[in-house]
Amino acid sequence: MSISAAGSDDLVSTGELSARYDKFIIDLLGGMAYAELSAFERLATDARHSPSLTDRAVLGKMAVAEYAHYEAMCAKLREMGMDPELAMVPFQRMVDAFHERTRPADWHESLMKAYVVEAITEEFYTAIAKHLDESTRSAIAAVKTSEEQLAALTALLKKMLAEDPRLSSRLALWGRRMVGEALTQVQRIGAKHSFLVGLHPDGTQEQAAAEVAAILVTLTRNHSRRMSQLGLTA
Repeated sequence: MSISAAGSDDLVSTGELSARYDKFIIDLLGGMAYAELSAFERLATDARHSPSLTDRAVLGKMAVAEYAHYEAMCAKLREMGMDPELAMVPFQRMVDAFHERTRPADWHESLMKAYVVEAITEEFYTAIAKHLDESTRSAIAAVKTSEEQLAALTALLKKMLAEDPRLSSRLALWGRRMVGEALTQVQRIGAKHSFLVGLHPDGTQEQAAAEVAAILVTLTRNHSRRMSQLGLTA
């Protein structure tokens, strides 16, 4: 059995299309797994520098959740017969470089980074998941940050800004830098690992780029809305 690629006389076999799809899923889950592991490490470190034990507990709880998400991604990769470490390695340098470029100067910037980056990352993977099989969609949906944790993080930021209004300008600027870096990271990952290419017999890099561009527009709009909730300009 074969599947005809639109606009081409070539034929893409069912086996080849399946292999391309599996490679796509492995790349996606590997990238997510390493991102979750990195988020755990970052939040655990930030928690140690919290100004109060209550704040420390909030970030500590988020760190624990991120580690659980990492384990869930690893379990899904093993289910596919893939070594999680091998799936994560291609993303290690890129993700680590991102965090080096966006190293917060203090506790306030750490919170803003978590607020911006976690939301954008999750929205990106959720958008991609719409194209995938039910099992993979369910696995991705299971690693979303809970509404309770998001509410706690938002409350911490609002409290911080209310106590020191002078932080507003600096954190608005930092937030703009974070969203710029996060969106650039999404583009880099999408381009390097061909996300959305291979989901269809006639999938091309150009189509994938257009799809990612449309996702970025939505991510930017949602980021502006979240910043407005804090009373900050995106």
